[in-house]
Amino acid sequence: MSMENPPEHLSFTVSGRVARPCAEVYEAIADPDQLSRYFTTGGARGRLDAGADVTWDFADFPGRFPVTVLESEAPHRIVIQWGADEGTTTSGATRTTFALEPIDGGSRTLATITEESWLPTEAGARAAFDNCEGWTSMLNALKAWVEHGINLREGFYV
Repeated sequence: MSMENPPEHLSFTVSGRVARPCAEVYEAIADPDQLSRYFTTGGARGRLDAGADVTWDFADFPGRFPVTVLESEAPHRIVIQWGADEGTTTSGATRTTFALEPIDGGSRTLATITEESWLPTEAGARAAFDNCEGWTSMLNALKAWVEHGINLREGFYV
């Protein structure tokens, strides 16, 4: 990246393979009861359906985070928008896309999460790196939950 022509915004993408069909992986993300079992350690309220406003709560970051669902195309795509720390984005929010692609004849899913909108500043980069770590953790927890019914985050943060 040249500092003479810095990017408009920073983004990142993380991916992982889950040994379940897209429909099962999609439900594990969209369904607040499942999401609360392996990711939103303080609970999720509201299904990730287009137009829905839901909240997520995390034990390691207490307080409800409002989440707006911009798109949902079962079983392949969910796009959300949620808040970011002041000074890390122009709008005060980021856009996160969950893309689910069938692989191995549909028996497995390539799950990809892309988050964008971070400013190309030190604060924006720090926030993006923090969220990249969080989404990578979410993919690991999703895989363990969907494949084995194990909650990797239980007791991890508190």
